[in-house]
Amino acid sequence: MTSHVPNEARVIPLRPQAARPAAPHPGARPAASPAPPERRPPTVREPLWRDLVGDVLRRERLEQERTLKEVAEAARISMPYLSEVERGRKEASSEVLAAAAGALGLGLGDLLARAQGELVRLTSRHTGASPARGTSAARFDGMCLAA
Repeated sequence: MTSHVPNEARVIPLRPQAARPAAPHPGARPAASPAPPERRPPTVREPLWRDLVGDVLRRERLEQERTLKEVAEAARISMPYLSEVERGRKEASSEVLAAAAGALGLGLGDLLARAQGELVRLTSRHTGASPARGTSAARFDGMCLAA
């Protein structure tokens, strides 16, 4: 059985973790138990990309006073699927995102730029950083989408 919890993202670190201790030689005495881990402040969970994109789509649709059905039909996406995307429950393909954005009068770049702006706003609030106008609070300026 897997330990993966439904509706929770699995995070794969991009940076290598600290070197792991080598395995003891056969017949060697067991080492003393390691020191207790340092007390660290609780980390704030960064928002998921699918949540940010869904929020942007829903906010734009509501600002235009359009129904989910109207936008789904214009985008040629099923209404239940668009609803799942808006709620961040589905990781939509770039084609679906472009169709939904287009139905709202946005380009895919507009949608992604708004989502990135929301990500910068949220992460800078949690880190205490206040980015200068036109700069990203992220250490690396850019975005990456993975399917």
